[in-house]
Amino acid sequence: MKIIDLGLIKYTDADAIQRKRLEEVAAGAEPTLYLLEHSPVITFGRNGGRENLHVSDEYLASQGIDLVHSSRGGNITCHFPGQLVAYPVFRVAKQPGGMRGLFHDLEEVVIRTAKAFGLDAARQEGRPGVWVENRKICSIGIAMRKWTSYHGLALNVMRDVNLFRMITLCGLSDAEPSSLAQELNRDDLSMQEVKDELVRQFRNVFTDTTLAQGQDSL
Repeated sequence: MKIIDLGLIKYTDADAIQRKRLEEVAAGAEPTLYLLEHSPVITFGRNGGRENLHVSDEYLASQGIDLVHSSRGGNITCHFPGQLVAYPVFRVAKQPGGMRGLFHDLEEVVIRTAKAFGLDAARQEGRPGVWVENRKICSIGIAMRKWTSYHGLALNVMRDVNLFRMITLCGLSDAEPSSLAQELNRDDLSMQEVKDELVRQFRNVFTDTTLAQGQDSL
């Protein structure tokens, strides 16, 4: 697969990049993994409800926070600098277990990444994503078109997860947002070291991986 770092990018811009690459991958091009951080945005998934948004559209606009209705699965979530996002544009038919297998493998990538930093995180039955007790460190929402996936996972890395206070996280009243830095009590954690580890675990979970031509090693 190609691995491409898009840096800090608006949600709608990344969505356009994914959709263009999806057409290419569906036609036989190399599967691609995009790594990025988003400018502040709250997104509704296909199952999202406005009752889980606690502020007005006007307030969000005044704070420079975008509001987007997304084609991904799941309820409501948010993205912001300090959160590592990974979007796999993969041919699902080539993944063992199809879409369910892909979702499981994305959770596994995050669980292994957290473990590498000394944090025991896990799945919870009936609650997609990756958790430490009732504290969610990673949300996952996937969409599929032409048997090819897009959207993906969002791993909270840095301490500041205050944007989640504007929503009911994933529509679950007892869920609390957390991050690697919070759980590890580390202020020295860098986005790059987490990105490096996430890439290693993608290679471990999704076999036969090579970096994109012309991209710097991560």
